[in-house]
Amino acid sequence: MSNLRHPTALVHPNAKLADDVSVGPYSIIGEHVEIGAGSVVGPHVVIDGHTSIGKNNRFFQFGSIGEIPQDKKYKGEPTRLIIGDNNTIRESCTLNLGTVQDGGITSIGSDNWIMAYVHVAHDCHIGDHNVIANSVQFAGHVIVGDHTLIGGMSGIHQFVRIGDYAMIGFQTRLSQDLPPFVTAVGNPAEAKGPHQEGPRRAGYSEARLDMIKQMYRTLYRAGSSFEAAKQEIAAMRGQAADADADVDNMLTFLSKATRGIVR
Repeated sequence: MSNLRHPTALVHPNAKLADDVSVGPYSIIGEHVEIGAGSVVGPHVVIDGHTSIGKNNRFFQFGSIGEIPQDKKYKGEPTRLIIGDNNTIRESCTLNLGTVQDGGITSIGSDNWIMAYVHVAHDCHIGDHNVIANSVQFAGHVIVGDHTLIGGMSGIHQFVRIGDYAMIGFQTRLSQDLPPFVTAVGNPAEAKGPHQEGPRRAGYSEARLDMIKQMYRTLYRAGSSFEAAKQEIAAMRGQAADADADVDNMLTFLSKATRGIVR
């Protein structure tokens, strides 16, 4: 047994752990688990199911990772949880496997900061570089983009999508899609303005930040219908050399907004 594994840890002999993976006291690693180099599993963590974990992840105590979905339709199928690299997953988080009704995979990207008591239900897909505060609850089939900020004790309804660089305030109830670069808060959620601080920290130019404001005003303040607003946003292409990608990002998101968007 590796000296990085505490003697009270139970690691199934068929589990595939890189040689330098640390496993703390009383943690349990199941048969079908794979964990990449540099990862640290704290005390009292259970990692089970067909779970694949990348490099340099850290799991704090009392997490339940890769447990079966909380879905009555689940019948023991070998569905998966896939986690990327460089994630911090704090105390008492619960990340469930997927279901065969929706591709069979729950996924967490890379470089995410996931705080205590977060629940990620079956078939959710969370991107990269997200900050998810304490006690956020994702129901099934939620899709989260990249670079989002999600405030503590917020609840996210099934099948909701959250766009890149969106921001959700503390104790928000989100039951419709939240477009990229938009801040929402409240119960129910309401759009409160463009989110520019995240893009600014990421190095967005002033032209790109201005485009974010223009898209927000068109979508929420100009009084246009939803379809007209999409056309007006499309017409913004070419106004700023480095902002076309943001326009395309917004339009692609809006084209898939089957639940409607936060208003």
